[in-house]
Amino acid sequence: MEIRGKVHEIGAVQQVTESFKKRDLIVAYAENPQFVEYIRFEATQDRVNIFDNLSIGEEVEVSFNLRGRPWTNKEGVTSYFNSLVAWRVTKLANTAQAAASTPGYADMPAPVDISSSGADDDDLPF
Repeated sequence: MEIRGKVHEIGAVQQVTESFKKRDLIVAYAENPQFVEYIRFEATQDRVNIFDNLSIGEEVEVSFNLRGRPWTNKEGVTSYFNSLVAWRVTKLANTAQAAASTPGYADMPAPVDISSSGADDDDLPF
């Protein structure tokens, strides 16, 4: 699978165990520029270096595999987790045509914290 977007954040390499390391990449995906999605990809083991030459704001295409796995807690309740495991990141050339048709990274709205609930902000009629 592939997805195109702008580099929003590049994580540091995390040494999870002595034999396992991983690194995150957050990509701002703006299929609809009014509703930007921030997609977290991870690279593991020897692939953690595929994020080394990236800069925030660069337009990239990320090739990834979708992984899913179950986890059962000690009460017997099973939860399911998904991971987007990147295996290649390609920088996209910024052409005048692409720049004209695609909103810029600076034009994307900042992430909004919707978890705070202010009573004064509630203008819904119901």
